[in-house]
Amino acid sequence: MLEHQILTSLHTRAGAAPNNLEARLPGEGTDLAREVAKDPLVLDFLGLTEDAQEHALEEAMTLRMAQTLAEFGAGFAFVGRQYHLDVDGGDFFIDLLLYHVPSDRYVVVELKAGKFKPEHLGQLNFYVAAVNDMLRLPRQAPTVGILVCGSRNERTVRYALDGSAQPLTVTSYTYEALPADEQATLPSPAAITAALEHDLTGALDA
Repeated sequence: MLEHQILTSLHTRAGAAPNNLEARLPGEGTDLAREVAKDPLVLDFLGLTEDAQEHALEEAMTLRMAQTLAEFGAGFAFVGRQYHLDVDGGDFFIDLLLYHVPSDRYVVVELKAGKFKPEHLGQLNFYVAAVNDMLRLPRQAPTVGILVCGSRNERTVRYALDGSAQPLTVTSYTYEALPADEQATLPSPAAITAALEHDLTGALDA
């Protein structure tokens, strides 16, 4: 893990994602950003290609949850995938719901394979507010949202963050940070797909 962090320049990525954490969480937002606002996320271990869609990205991240949590940062725990929220009879599903143990808070993760759009933060705002109201206990810190997207325009992200009521961060992801010899040891997209199909078949048979 230490080798991976060195190879992927963790020291330059920590706290680098655009965010509004200091504005929405005065006094703790700056330190929290160093823990949760990493940019970009290096997802080489998923074995996917750049054109992978959101569902494939989510499936592969779940299949390799230990590496996924490690890439998000120290102290993250998995709560659920496609986590269901029933809001007055309406069904909503959070892509990934995590828990950041050091700061004692839920972290909502939404995955967008394409370029960032301002409306993405509207959806994430809603999920963060809902988790605060429905899941968060009085002793727990306010929920934070992380939007993971394929690419972004910095000014567009900044404007969208300024207009967001909840503490959010926007990070991109890459598959290209590891050297060629390191990437050669990763599973192919076909292998990932085969593993997912095997898991699905096993679940249906059960």
